[in-house]
Amino acid sequence: MRYWCAVLLCIYFQQDVLAQSVKRSDTINSPLVSNMLPSNKEEIKVIGDVIVTGNKKTKTYIIIRETTFKRGDNISSGELAKKLIESKQLIYNTGLFVDDSVYISQQKGNVVSINIDVKERWYFFPLPYFRLVDRNFNQWWVEENRSLDRVNYGIKFMQNNFTGQNDKLNIWLIGGYTQQITLRYDLPFIDKKLTQGFNVGYTYSRQHEINYATSSDNKQLFFKLDNDYVRDITRYDLTYSYRPDQRVRHFFRISYTDESIADTVLKLNPLYYPNHLTNIKYLDFGYFFRYYNTDYNSYPTKGVIGEAFVYKRGLDNITNLWQVGFHALYAKPILPNTFFHIEGAGSIKFPSTDYFINQPLFGYGYYLLRGMEYYVVDGTAGALGKFTLYHQLFKYVYKTPFHSKTHDKVPFSVYMKAYSDVGYSYSPTFNSNLFNNQLMHTWGVGLDVVSFYDFVFRFEYSFNQLGQNGLYLHAHSDF
Repeated sequence: MRYWCAVLLCIYFQQDVLAQSVKRSDTINSPLVSNMLPSNKEEIKVIGDVIVTGNKKTKTYIIIRETTFKRGDNISSGELAKKLIESKQLIYNTGLFVDDSVYISQQKGNVVSINIDVKERWYFFPLPYFRLVDRNFNQWWVEENRSLDRVNYGIKFMQNNFTGQNDKLNIWLIGGYTQQITLRYDLPFIDKKLTQGFNVGYTYSRQHEINYATSSDNKQLFFKLDNDYVRDITRYDLTYSYRPDQRVRHFFRISYTDESIADTVLKLNPLYYPNHLTNIKYLDFGYFFRYYNTDYNSYPTKGVIGEAFVYKRGLDNITNLWQVGFHALYAKPILPNTFFHIEGAGSIKFPSTDYFINQPLFGYGYYLLRGMEYYVVDGTAGALGKFTLYHQLFKYVYKTPFHSKTHDKVPFSVYMKAYSDVGYSYSPTFNSNLFNNQLMHTWGVGLDVVSFYDFVFRFEYSFNQLGQNGLYLHAHSDF
């Protein structure tokens, strides 16, 4: 890994070391700040009118809530320049707009008027749904031979910004590998202070195949019934949210789950559920804390993201499980168009048991080491660290044939990167497995393509500690 980093730094030091520092606005989807900023940093400005334009559906107060200034504030010129940039970033990170700008539109004496111009996204998406059930594209393509039997398909009705308050109504009707019905409504603000909200949802799903155990070489083991279902899940959940300022979020969730498996699953793995049960019902509770202070939450080049949680499942000794964990990301520019990420995560579950439903850890969510896409590493405690060096190669704006003021252009940015990941998963049960209870490490190089609607497509050529290597593809989108 150190060789890749050295090569990248040497190449771009020569190109960029004499260049002037550029603003975040030179990267894709980043805020653009008007050049109408005060030149005298010692002068005190008074905020007069704050005018919002371009919001046909979004309520004006939802936009103004994201600003770091308000009418009547006394702010120095230098501090005001920073607040314009911060407010631009925060408004964009609501996910409501494809572009926005925040700038001084008028000045009379020391009183300044602020304009906020926004371009709204499309909010209604009756989209066809097609998603792999496997953990990633490479596992489906290689290990499952690109089988269309391992695909979920259907339709998603997604109404974002339902009433103009950044609320969301989702109705999912999914068939294929997993049959699923999901109804969900999210309203971020229900009070006059715009700090409290709620999220309520219902999900029913059933599937023909189930991952019932993990092999000694850290591969998932599956059981399938073509003419019957091996797992059914019904779930109701309610979340209360509290957001005291623009960057901090608190969530308190309670849910009820009724989950059952076929008798054959229990014969294959008697420890799938506690006490040899084929059906469990439980309440669970969770507290989640999130802190966002970046230029662009979906692909930060500067700033910090911090998350932590406490989770409690069940009120009896059968379903009882506690889990605590965290995830953090630090992004910092080091040269024009060059920055790095340091990312870390950790989790612990207790009490420690052999039940399979308590074991999944690496291979899911944040806990994925690049270069180990084909493996899962179960455990009751684990941690990982990731280091990535990025450099923006170029930007490109595609002019669409659509006659639209908001979607006439599609921006793309392409980044090259080098990275190295480390992780450790502790399990008192799987001591003889390939990766358990030992340090895991991977490294590689890649390209990222970033566009609006939080679209990120990653091409990664990775190596792992077994000497295996290959090209891995990952995609993320707000769709």
